[in-house]
Amino acid sequence: MIAIRPRPVRSVALACLLVLGVSGCGLSAELDRERNPERRPTPTPTIEVPTRAANPPPSGIPTPSEPAPSVPVQEGRGCPPSGLRFRADEGDAAMGLRAMGLDVINCGDRPYKLKGYPSVTVLDASGDPFPGVRTVEGTDKVSMAPEDPGPRALTLDPGESAHAALYWRMHNQDGVYLRVAPEKGDDTVTVQPPYPLDIGPENILGTTAWQPSGQPSQ
Repeated sequence: MIAIRPRPVRSVALACLLVLGVSGCGLSAELDRERNPERRPTPTPTIEVPTRAANPPPSGIPTPSEPAPSVPVQEGRGCPPSGLRFRADEGDAAMGLRAMGLDVINCGDRPYKLKGYPSVTVLDASGDPFPGVRTVEGTDKVSMAPEDPGPRALTLDPGESAHAALYWRMHNQDGVYLRVAPEKGDDTVTVQPPYPLDIGPENILGTTAWQPSGQPSQ
């Protein structure tokens, strides 16, 4: 008579696990039935993804700031009594060099003669001159700035404009306003660029001479 040896418990357990695994009735499924006897689907947790702000500022340019109520700035519409309107663009940044365009538009009804460099003073958020910032004619004193084309005599007919460029090196404090005039000695007006100038104290603002814009402005 041949004796039948009992199968090792380990083999039996292994076979059972294999069967349960194939049939889909594993330990995790059994535990799931105990936690959720009615077999309702387990809700999937939601993950909130932060949305990106619309129209982000150009790389390296500071965030726009609201104008201080106490600082009188150029009116947004209409033509000033001088017949000239100033406009600063959003600026550009590369390798620590900052650039911003400045336009003057003849919105009056008579020609305007222009020659030389704009008069520009950087103001802080309170409308006071930014401490230590020095404005110079030309770009020689601003590292890596493009060459200044030099002054030339211009006559802006009504609707025409001229363009100048401002250059400075990056700093960690912001100039919020610009006090500008067509030339030194002329009446000034305060404008707020779309983005502050991260120029900081003890810095130099270089300006190019006025050049014709090439296109009539409204």
